[in-house]
Amino acid sequence: MDQTLDLNGVLVRPGHLDRPAQEAMLADILRVQAEAQPFHPVTRWGKAMSVAMTSAGRFGWVSDRRGYRYEERHPSGLPWPPIPPSVLAVWDAVVPGARPPECCLVNLYREGARMGLHQDRDEADLSQPVVSISLGDEALFRVGGIERGGPTASLWLRSGDVAVIGGPARLVHHGIDRVRAGSSDLVPGGGRINLTLRVVT
Repeated sequence: MDQTLDLNGVLVRPGHLDRPAQEAMLADILRVQAEAQPFHPVTRWGKAMSVAMTSAGRFGWVSDRRGYRYEERHPSGLPWPPIPPSVLAVWDAVVPGARPPECCLVNLYREGARMGLHQDRDEADLSQPVVSISLGDEALFRVGGIERGGPTASLWLRSGDVAVIGGPARLVHHGIDRVRAGSSDLVPGGGRINLTLRVVT
């Protein structure tokens, strides 16, 4: 890794994973998805999200009319699969010294899916970073400030890129404006898989 980009305090490492590493990680994530089927969470207001989600680790992130929260079981009632070693290795490489992650949220963006600006603030220890790994189609990543409504900066994330949201930028607003369909042939059926690793407790 010879380059790190600073996007409003979010540190992006372009091309952190080469193609063979991406393919190996994708195989691990497809096994996670087979064990814990992706689902479309519903917001507090009853609207289904455009992004399909599942998780690995001790906790998974869920949303329904009761709100956003972490749960120890998939909506099917089964425990979440373990976080694959290939994913844990990225955490260890980019945030050495951080506590081990307890959740790997797996977001599947098919064509037309997006994620509005939000903060990752459902975790108990906000001194711990969030690490994001991009696989598949390119996505326009937008980062704002701690307060909503300020200026934002954007960057196209490509397959193999890794971003670290931590330190003073831990609570910045961020989101995915759009996905460039067909820009990668990595994910079966097309689209983008985003992995976000978090310490929950």
